[in-house]
Amino acid sequence: MQPSIQTGIGFRREIADDFFGQTVLQPDFIEMAPENWVGLGGYWGDVFRRVTECYPVILHGLSLSIGSPEEPDWTFLKEVKKMIRKYNVKIYSEHLSFAKLDNAHLYDLLPIPFRKDAIKHIVKRIRQVQDFLEMQLTLENVSYYTPVAAEMRETDFIREIVAESGCGMLLDVNNVYVNAHNHGYNAKEFIDQMPLDKVNYFHMAGHLQVAPDLIIDTHGEPIIDPVYDLFDYTTAKMGKNVPVLLERDFNFPEMEELALEMKKLREITAKNSKHHVIHA
Repeated sequence: MQPSIQTGIGFRREIADDFFGQTVLQPDFIEMAPENWVGLGGYWGDVFRRVTECYPVILHGLSLSIGSPEEPDWTFLKEVKKMIRKYNVKIYSEHLSFAKLDNAHLYDLLPIPFRKDAIKHIVKRIRQVQDFLEMQLTLENVSYYTPVAAEMRETDFIREIVAESGCGMLLDVNNVYVNAHNHGYNAKEFIDQMPLDKVNYFHMAGHLQVAPDLIIDTHGEPIIDPVYDLFDYTTAKMGKNVPVLLERDFNFPEMEELALEMKKLREITAKNSKHHVIHA
């Protein structure tokens, strides 16, 4: 991705009518889920064409399910590859999770056991997908509410997968904050142990605290100050400029409020980029 591309937003159908023709919200790029747009014609196909003509696109998938035991969905990935080529997509990201079993979609991003055998399986799947797409796959650290049969730390699990597969990382800072709160670990120490040199871009989002000891990762609320602070801490440690995406999936506010969140993200990245070399 070009170093000048810094702050983007997830493009959702719910904001499409307000998105075109306004000047308040000016993202440098947009992120779209290919599952929601592939093969569309008619009105929504026209919306997709218009927005991709105006902005660089990151594809952020929902259904690859890299941790599933079965083979990837090659038919779907063939369509993704067509979109990547047609729209000159530089980043295709997905989740370090599983979301289907025996082709039954679970409609949730479930955690993968932090185990050596899981690493071996996932690395194989990542390499297969990267070879098929002829580009690097970027994987996001996910929020989860209980670990499953863990035999190692999540930080070690993520680092080994990234190192052995050659994939990039989408670092979701809000997910780190949510997990740290829910599972009682230090968020900054978690960031310290991430392969920051392999991060291709960031996600920033809001969440909902439903109990003193439980936060739900909703993507439907404003970003809170402690998450901004964690983003500030993270970007200050980076050795390169990395784009950041404002992620909002529902409960959309006015464009002016989204623009203020993007402005704050730009201010944080600009402040911390002064001390770092930008690598093309």
